[in-house]
This record gives sequence, structure tokens and C-alpha cells, in this order.
Amino acid sequence: MKPRAGLVLAGGGARAAFQVGVLKAVRDILGSPAKNPFPILCGTSAGAINTTTLAVFADHFSRGVANLLEVWENMHCHHVYRTDTANILRSGARWLGAMMLLSRNNPVSLLDNAPLREMLERTLDFERIQQHIDSGALYAASVTASGYTTGQSVTFFQGGSGLEGWERNQRIGAAVSLKLDYLLASSALPFIFPAVKVHREYFGDGSVRQIAPISPALHLGADRVLVVGTGRQSLDQARARSNIYPSLAQIAGHALNSIFLDGLSVDIERLERINRTVSLVPAETLAAAGMSLRPVKILFITPSQPIERIAARFVHELPRSVRFILRPTGALNRSGSNLASYLLFEEPFCRALIDLGYQDTASREKEVLDFFKDTDLTGGPT
Repeated sequence: MKPRAGLVLAGGGARAAFQVGVLKAVRDILGSPAKNPFPILCGTSAGAINTTTLAVFADHFSRGVANLLEVWENMHCHHVYRTDTANILRSGARWLGAMMLLSRNNPVSLLDNAPLREMLERTLDFERIQQHIDSGALYAASVTASGYTTGQSVTFFQGGSGLEGWERNQRIGAAVSLKLDYLLASSALPFIFPAVKVHREYFGDGSVRQIAPISPALHLGADRVLVVGTGRQSLDQARARSNIYPSLAQIAGHALNSIFLDGLSVDIERLERINRTVSLVPAETLAAAGMSLRPVKILFITPSQPIERIAARFVHELPRSVRFILRPTGALNRSGSNLASYLLFEEPFCRALIDLGYQDTASREKEVLDFFKDTDLTGGPT
């Protein structure tokens, strides 16, 4: 099997700005290469948008990173969802009416992400993905979404000839030609953004029920994987004492963290455990048994600081209409800033996360260079 590096970007709404800082640092550490160092690109939720952007610009990696920086460093909420007062109040009224049984119409979502669709339609040329696959600049790209009817985690991938779909317990891989609807489905935060109908089923955020976030990269042939999370790794801490009942925002933020962060950490632990097991089995024994197990090099980069604490410094940057609808939930308080961090698509917050991602990755330069030790980055397009 030809050695191929994979990039896995997790979900997390506005937190995905951290990933752009990581990619910026990787670009600088590698000397701003034109050649794409990640032949396999896999993303979920907001991470799917970032990886698909890299896939569209796979003929020039540094240019793709520059494109991401241009977008995220100048991000505002109205680029992602409608923030006008009339729309926000109308949406809030629909939800209130439904909860009080005053209306029989199910509200579709809390926020309208039509601006995100318009921005992606304007900036991403999906036809270029196949061109890059044909030229060899890219091997495969995938986005993962969650089916609301079947409960399956579906990875939609586009790749070279010979790649086949897969089927495991509650997760499958389906070969497609990637398009905008797959991105919008993968990034449809539960309750917050509307689900998207793809083929026969409505799909929502791919992080929901995604029990093996790294699996798509391995199915597509990656022998090493750079994984970028959007939450700080859990550290052993003394249990905090609290006599104050948690706010709605605090509970919602806890639920979102469970969706976006826990599955990734568990999958990392599983992969490291399998690597240790495989290293103890002689290669000739594996060959004699007809087993294709192989060790997978992994580099896991996550924020060194709690993103919710950073968000607490910038919640005042949210549009007034959004603050109005979030204030009753407690999302504007320090304890509820977890929820706000997923919706805070505002320039100061995004730039702070980009800087954090850059610093956290630059501090691990030796590990990054070791990850790409056997990668030939010469001969890319000019």
C-alpha cells in the first residue's frame, strides 16, 4: 500500500477556527509547500467545510490554507446564519408556540443558515475535486453526516478508482461526487441549523453518533493521521463543588461537548491500544493469518486552553439579536459560554482561536516534522 497521510478535522461550529491556526502552522513548518501533504482529507461538521476547502485547492496546499485564513479571519455571524432581528424573533416565536402547544407546525431550526449556503456556493468549485483526484494531487476526500431516520453515521467520500464503500455497525461509507448539500448536512448542528435531505433521508451534524471519527481516514487508506480536535483534552482534575443548579446553556453546552469531543478522545485511545497490540505481534504471524492489520501513526492536536473561557471574553461580540435570544438560557454567562462558543462566528473570537491553534502546533514542531518525515513535498505545482 502506498504511504498516505490523512487529515481528520472534527466538528465544533465556530471552534473550527482553531483548526485553521493548526493548518497555518503546518504550512509554515513545512516551508509553505505547494504540494498537498494530505492526500486523504476527512472532515465532520465545520471540519468538513475546512477539509473540503483544502480538497478544492488540493493543487496548491498553501493557497488553500490562505483561502481558509481569509475567510475565518474576517468571519462574522451574518456570514453563517441570519441575524436580523425580525428573523430571530420569528424563529423564537415559532419555538415558543410549539413548546406551549399553541402551534402544530414543527419549527425546523433555531437559526437560518441560508447565508452559509450562499457563501459556500460562491467560494467552492466542487468540480475541481475530481480534477485533483485525476491529477494525483488528491487521493480521497470525505464528509460525515448523521441520518435522522436510520441513525447511521454515513461517510460520503469521493476518491480514486479502486476505493470501495464499507459497512460497519451503525456506520457506512458511500461513494459519491461531493456537493454542497453534503457539507450543509454534515454541519447542521442539532436544533440550531436545519437538517438537509440527501437522497432518501434527512441528515444532520455528522458528529452525532459518530463513534469512530478516525475510521473514514483508515478506510480510505491512510497509514498516518493528523487529527485536530476543537476541545481541550480532559485532564485529571479534582471534582468541583457547586450548589447552583446548571443553566439551560450549561446543560446544552455539556451535551454539545459530548457530541463533538468525547467520541474523538475515545477513538484516539482505541487506535493507540490497537497500535500497541499490533506492535507485539510478529509481522510473519499476521501474514500467515491473512490479517491486514498495520500500525497507524497518529498526531493529535487539541487546544491547550479551554475554548469556553476564551468565548466568555467575546460573547459581547455576538449580534444584539442573538444575545437577546440566548440571554434567557444563560449562554452569556461564564458558566454557559460553552454553548456560545459554538455560535460565536465573530472575527475577534475566530482570530483568537487561530492564534491559539498556531501557537499550540508551532510548539510541537518536532512532532509535526516527524509526522511528515517520509513525505516528499517537492514537485508540486507552481
